[in-house]
Amino acid sequence: MNELVKHAREARTHSYSPYSNFAVGAALRRKSGRVYLGCNVENCSYGLTVCAERTAIVNAVSDGARDFEALAVYTEAKHLTPPCGACRQVLAEFAKDLIIILANPKEERQLKLSELLPMPFNRESF
Repeated sequence: MNELVKHAREARTHSYSPYSNFAVGAALRRKSGRVYLGCNVENCSYGLTVCAERTAIVNAVSDGARDFEALAVYTEAKHLTPPCGACRQVLAEFAKDLIIILANPKEERQLKLSELLPMPFNRESF
């Protein structure tokens, strides 16, 4: 198993997901090799829920990081679970060529963020 996936799997154990029972872990790696973790944090007001991917990037940016190379997303779901649209857009703000590793207990798949979000809204848009 990829080392970044191991970090994401560990982050998943901290998920607060009493409403969906769908725990997600994320691990975001800087170009320096430093890894930032995130998990989903649900709220009874569902719109206030924060995804694992956004938790990881907010942790990193809060620490001054801006140079990201890879993100692993781990769930126990039957099928691989890509980041939602909101997470894709937030990630694209910092790294449009980010490598995304999707993983579950049975498989892993690697792709680029630009494949998941080919036309992000960005500074050039306005």
